[in-house]
Amino acid sequence: MLICCMLFISEARNCAALDLIERAARIDPESVIVNKFEDRVYNRIRFTIVSYVVADSTGSPIYSPLHQTVLAIVEAAYGAINLELHSGAHPRLGVVDDIAFHPLAEASLDEAAWLAKAVAADIGSRFQVPVFLYAAAHPTGRAPDTIRRELGYYRPNFMGSQWAGWNIPEILPENPDHGPSHVSRTRGVTLIGGTVMVQSLALFHGDDSAEIACMLLEPNRIGPDRVQAQVEMLAAQEGLDVEKGYFTDLSPEMIVQKYMNLISSRRD
Repeated sequence: MLICCMLFISEARNCAALDLIERAARIDPESVIVNKFEDRVYNRIRFTIVSYVVADSTGSPIYSPLHQTVLAIVEAAYGAINLELHSGAHPRLGVVDDIAFHPLAEASLDEAAWLAKAVAADIGSRFQVPVFLYAAAHPTGRAPDTIRRELGYYRPNFMGSQWAGWNIPEILPENPDHGPSHVSRTRGVTLIGGTVMVQSLALFHGDDSAEIACMLLEPNRIGPDRVQAQVEMLAAQEGLDVEKGYFTDLSPEMIVQKYMNLISSRRD
């Protein structure tokens, strides 16, 4: 059984910090980086990391190398990045902004949620960072957007469309699921969830362009071609040009295949 972790960190311009974080991600050979996506305009990076999960005789999950790998990445990120000095064109609540666990292959959403909750508890206690759970990791399946809206995630605080430095209350309006209710200005808040796998499609952005980010919840039924065509049709009505879209990550099948290939090559 395999679990995929997509870990979003608020940094893509500081090469020294990124190097430290990636080295932490590679400490355990049982956890494999299958992809990463850096966006310097957003000043944000996403690591896609895969490993296995072990269950006991009753079928309950009890161990995954991803647990300690994610904690090592988080520790490196907090040591290398100061949220007060960060700026970018993507909203964020913390240095380690979002950690999403997804089931792959024979794994279930329950196993992804188990790992999400275990990691969240450790981050909250070890690093004293407020952690909010969402989707399958939360008892009511709370949506991440609900948390983000309550914390002002979607409100830029710099130059109209940028997020810079500190932009959320030091005392949270509601208690987090783990960690303190007081927020470190240098670390911020972390969201952690267990969800089904999605694919992200982003459209080109630059100085004179706007970006549209789209989560493909059922990529085998409604794929990128339909999204691209719809955006082009709507843009044409406004007299706008549209660049060709691109994926920011692999499909679940491609992630599994790449993981198997990388693990196999290490054993040869």
